Order: sequence, then structure tokens, then C-alpha cells
Amino acid sequence: MSKPAPMRRMPQIAHVDVNCFYASAERAFDPSLEGRPVVVLSNNDGCAVTRSPEAKALGIALGEPWFKLAPRAQEWGLVALSSNYELYGDISARVMELLGRYSAWLEVYSIDEAFLGVKGTPTDLLALGRTMKAAVRRNVGVPVCVGIAGTKTLAKLANKWAKHNPAFGGVCHWDSVPAAAREALMGRLSVIEIWGVATRLTKRLNVLGLHSILDLSRADPVMIRDRFSVVMMRTVLE
Repeated sequence: MSKPAPMRRMPQIAHVDVNCFYASAERAFDPSLEGRPVVVLSNNDGCAVTRSPEAKALGIALGEPWFKLAPRAQEWGLVALSSNYELYGDISARVMELLGRYSAWLEVYSIDEAFLGVKGTPTDLLALGRTMKAAVRRNVGVPVCVGIAGTKTLAKLANKWAKHNPAFGGVCHWDSVPAAAREALMGRLSVIEIWGVATRLTKRLNVLGLHSILDLSRADPVMIRDRFSVVMMRTVLE
């Protein structure tokens, strides 16, 4: 009786980002903020640029002016903090240095997110994602989500899914999710949820009847190239 073939260790890309970065950085500095609704305000304390999950649950919108929030802040127990970019830079550097230990290459995409080159079986990759998530929380004090897939676009989508679906525990390996579930997700999400697709491009795609990510994935790549760009064609192929 022949032995089953070993699972291949495929090269993949992990996308790691810090949840509610500014608010999480403030909590790492002051743990008494845990569990409380927190907003971090813009440079002139004019509006909310980051909201903790508790603040989002209160219905506070991104960019909401502080003068509208202030009258109810005490009632809500809302904590408003001025931006502290020195703190955020320090927290970011510590997160990126730690993540770099788990990958042959690391691409810092923004202050709160990075791409990493990873390799392994699906089981290996899920374990690695959980290890990185736990290490950042333990050593830096901020929560992250991890998405792993064959491309950057799909890794970011997997991260978004991990962030909004508690079943994943903050870590999603795209290829480990059944194809039917992936298609169902892409059918629910607007094309604007794709990395690099903004409002204007979304409107142009909608005119062509391409409303969901699934619609776009099934579009003719050559048509997309001719009407938009090679970059957009690559997104469709991904």
C-alpha cells in the first residue's frame, strides 16, 4: 500500500496589521484603557481618526467632529486622546522588528501593516499566523490580525475576513477555507473592498455590471486591461 504524498510547502504571503492601531498603541502604553471606548483625535483635536471597537459600537463614525461627541462623552465613558505620533512610531517599529523574525523578507506597507514572505503547508501557515499574532500581543501589547494567501491582494482580503469573522480567531489562510465559502464572501463584498479600488473606480466597474468581488473575479481580464489598466487586469487574475 503506497503512502499518501506529503503536503507541499507552498510559498505564500502573509498580511499582518494592527487592529485600531492608534487606540491599541495608547492601550499598550496605558492598560487602564482596555475595554473602554477610546477615540484618538486628529492633530488639532478636531475629529476622530481612530476608534476602539467599543467606540465603534457606540456608533461613532470615522472623522466625526469632536465638538459633536464632547457633549455625550461623559455619558458614554468615552476617552478622547490627542495623537501621539512618537508613541505610534515606537510601537510600529517594535511590531515590525518582531514580525521580521518570522520571515525571510518583510515589506512595511504602512505604520500599522506589513507583508511577509512565508512558506509551509496549510497547517504550518495557520500555526505561524497564530504564533505571530500571539507574539505581537505578548511582547508589544497590541492586537493584530493575519491573512495568508498566494498574493498580496488575497492576503489583505483574508486579513479583512479574519478581522470581521470571530470564527477565524484573527488568522485566516485563504486556501484553507472551502472554495464555496470563499465565493460566498466575494459575492457579498463590493469591489471597493479590494486593495487599490477606490470610489471612482468602483463606479466605473459598476457601470459594467461588476458590483461584487466575485463579479470582478469572473470578468474578462483582457477587457479589464483595455478599459482600465494592466494593474487592474493583474488584480482580476489574482
